[in-house]
Amino acid sequence: MANVEEYKPVMAMMGLQLCYAGVTLSARATLVNGTSTRVFILYRQVFATIFIFPFLYFSRRSKISYLDLKSFSLIFMASLLGITMNQNLYCEGIYLASSSTGSAMCNIIPALTFLISCLAGYETVNIRNIRGLAKISGTVLCVVGAISMTLLRGPKILNSESTLPLENSLLGRDLTDQNMWLIGCLCVFASTLCYSLWLTFQVPVSAYYPDHLSLSAWMCLFGTIQCAVVTFFFEKDPNAWILHSYSELATCLYAGVVSSALAFTVQAWVISKRGPLFSAMFNPLCTVIVTILASLILQEEMFTG
Repeated sequence: MANVEEYKPVMAMMGLQLCYAGVTLSARATLVNGTSTRVFILYRQVFATIFIFPFLYFSRRSKISYLDLKSFSLIFMASLLGITMNQNLYCEGIYLASSSTGSAMCNIIPALTFLISCLAGYETVNIRNIRGLAKISGTVLCVVGAISMTLLRGPKILNSESTLPLENSLLGRDLTDQNMWLIGCLCVFASTLCYSLWLTFQVPVSAYYPDHLSLSAWMCLFGTIQCAVVTFFFEKDPNAWILHSYSELATCLYAGVVSSALAFTVQAWVISKRGPLFSAMFNPLCTVIVTILASLILQEEMFTG
């Protein structure tokens, strides 16, 4: 039984990466078909909130943890980093670049999380032993790889060029193909920075507010309010607020329930057990799944670099 308990965080993170891959692929397909990125994220958070609060109420009854001023401030900031900023930048990025590019650039998350954790005092580095040198060299390689992906793009090896409806993009209007790729990569990079900050920020948040299910519920609620404000200011077209097909509804529902409500709870639990760096180390698994399926199913262009 001790061995099973030891491997529970590993199994949980592998399951989460499969869920994240499904969300990345389905979100990219939905956005390319014309759904606004802001509206998609808002409805995703609405479904997450609708799902998690009744579950929290019926599973806890009188044991729901309420908020004081400090916990409110911590969770509000966590929602801003991990939901509003992270998801808006990521969806804008995969829309302008590709789902495989977005997933590949997320491999920089362990390096950024390691750097931020070191600065915050949650990780230590001893340059005199092999583990410390491995951490440093791995961080440098991740950063160099992310910069290379942003600035360089090699010859195409799979699938033909596709045209995006750029009027749905907040940043991509009137851009050339190369500039669109660059802006998309920069958006994903900014998203990974927000996500790394969010992972590290989970340590003090979970320490002060250790109820992981309630924490996830409050984050979903605050994220919904923040995303509603963002969408209200940036999405002026009333028709963009309407979901026009069952596939769009299913994508928002899946992303909200699985990748927000469920994932936030599991992620908070794993971080409390193993720390933020352990959680970030599983991102390459998502990249492999997304790259293969995006080329086969979504017919995305694939480049050598």
